[in-house]
Amino acid sequence: MEMTFLRVALLSVVVLLAGCDNSNAPEAPKAAATVLEGKTMGTFWRVSVVGIDKAQADELRHKVQTQLDADDQLLSTWKNDSALMRFNHSTSMTPWPVSEAMADIVTESLRIGRKTQGAMDITVGPLVNLWGFGPDKQPLKTPTQSQIDAAKARTGLEFLSVINRSGRQYLQKSLPDLYVDLSTVGEGYAADHLARLMAQEGISRYLVSVGGALVSRGMNADGQPWRVAIQKPTDRENAVQAIVDINGHGISTSGSYRNYYELDGQRISHVIDPQTGRPITHKLVSVTVIAPTALEADGWDTGLMVLGPQKAQQVVREQGLAVYMIMKEGDGFTTWMSPQFRAFLVGGKN
Repeated sequence: MEMTFLRVALLSVVVLLAGCDNSNAPEAPKAAATVLEGKTMGTFWRVSVVGIDKAQADELRHKVQTQLDADDQLLSTWKNDSALMRFNHSTSMTPWPVSEAMADIVTESLRIGRKTQGAMDITVGPLVNLWGFGPDKQPLKTPTQSQIDAAKARTGLEFLSVINRSGRQYLQKSLPDLYVDLSTVGEGYAADHLARLMAQEGISRYLVSVGGALVSRGMNADGQPWRVAIQKPTDRENAVQAIVDINGHGISTSGSYRNYYELDGQRISHVIDPQTGRPITHKLVSVTVIAPTALEADGWDTGLMVLGPQKAQQVVREQGLAVYMIMKEGDGFTTWMSPQFRAFLVGGKN
């Protein structure tokens, strides 16, 4: 099965459409709720809206799928004719014209990459492919150090730049075979794009999600804030760790406990450390970030996931981020959250 983006099975945030505990809430006029769903980027999208009829829902479903298909054609590393792969296939080091959307995604990714000391690296594609989480097949044996070194030599944020010239946007590589992989931010960008589509359609009460990235506005069908549950790091889909009200923000979760495979007796995580060139092995298993946009949240959660608990917490404090972390501890788990994240918690749960 074709999978365009990496975090295919990582549905670590679960939508709670009706809120959590409204027993003490005042009665509010109820409006019809509509849930639309589909597939994109190797994962699933979901749009929950209030106050539209069936004809509007059918039209909206078509518009959502059309837009997400276009986003996939822009960002996919699984489609050789995508805008991103055309740039990757080129060995030219002259400025390469791209859309404003592509330039914005790369600019934000480079910013977060610098803030995480290179832990969030969109040029890590050769390593992702080497370890079998890109278009290439899973390796039959653990990659050798020489293979890892060769792949690392083709990576580096310093070799990629965004240029704005006379109102046009360009990407430029200073390494001929640099390979950009936007899987780590694709879901967030797509979720933000869906939110913009809702606004264009005059829809003010919605919750949209693409994979593990979500954005909400307004109230749900019960007249209560849309709420999101952070899932426990378990295979049980409804095991809730914490509940947040993200109204007006984006949220994204990155985790190492679902998208993996076994090789030579070891669990190989899809989260690759650009510094070592190897999958992470530390005890941080899940990072959830709430940010002004889902794109930002999606970028930060990956970088923090790579850094591990101690370094990640330091960056969170320095940047004032709203972050919730789950760490493996013996046979169980421990959690940590920043003060900024606690402000979004429902009922003070942790």
